[in-house]
Amino acid sequence: MFNKYNSNCFNESFPKNITVPEGISDRLDKILSYLMPDYSRERIKQWIKNNHVLVNGKLVKIRHNVQPGDLITVWVQPTLESLSFSPENIIFEVIDESSDWIVINKPAGLVTHPGSGNWKGTLLNGLLYKYPELFYVPRAGIVHRLDKNTSGVMVVARTIESQLYFVRQLQLRNISREYLAIVHGHISTSSTINKPIGRDANNPIKMGVKNIIAPKEAITHFKPIVKGITTNGHNITQVACKLETGRTHQIRVHLSSIGNPILGDSIYNSNYIIEGNRHMLHSRFLNFTNIKGISCKFNCRIPEDMTKVIDSMRWFE
Repeated sequence: MFNKYNSNCFNESFPKNITVPEGISDRLDKILSYLMPDYSRERIKQWIKNNHVLVNGKLVKIRHNVQPGDLITVWVQPTLESLSFSPENIIFEVIDESSDWIVINKPAGLVTHPGSGNWKGTLLNGLLYKYPELFYVPRAGIVHRLDKNTSGVMVVARTIESQLYFVRQLQLRNISREYLAIVHGHISTSSTINKPIGRDANNPIKMGVKNIIAPKEAITHFKPIVKGITTNGHNITQVACKLETGRTHQIRVHLSSIGNPILGDSIYNSNYIIEGNRHMLHSRFLNFTNIKGISCKFNCRIPEDMTKVIDSMRWFE
């Protein structure tokens, strides 16, 4: 019997050369999964299929039978997950910063942090590029998120201590966040939506308030700002929304649940597609007390794409 191959002693930037020991003969993927126990057999199969493995200097198939003394050359390929915490030069505006926090203006179209289908090109990657010290803070200091197509102001912790502080402040509901939304229908009075939100039991990409999995408390306060009409006759309202909780898609789900989905939101029942193809939701105000006890307030201007939509509509006094 022989010792298994220890892949950790090699630099993955270079190919690994492995000589098949005496007394062993089998198909290539089985041999490699035994000789390289740190990697799953499915990953190894993909390397072979994608021409990242040679046997005696030649490309072979997964079922190729290797013999003692054969030289296997492997270029280990990183997983998407392992690439997700790589710095990238992502463009976003820094509104203000201190030694404890960074306040940014996230543009629409930018995913907040890596996940399924979005392993790079996220705000997190951009934060690591601009602030390398965030490598040492969990999730690069991100304490709350905005949906990909929601724009506006966010706070990022710059130290582990301040991240723990901000997370606690969110739990205590001491961080004030106000959003501007353009919704279908005319809304005349201010109100509060208090409906638990959970994953839609029939559609895993959606959240909802009915037929849901693992519901959590969700509270949204809203008030109308001005009523209007679209160019093709849809009634609309500009609405200010304040979050008391912070659930996934909370404002979008809550407003849709009362019959006033956000303009451009194709997931939550908006039937009016606008230029830019994104929902009209913007995080415009942020107010928190920092770790030193100082009150910090920030306004975030409405982005150009949303301003164009607003200017194209007719608004009433």
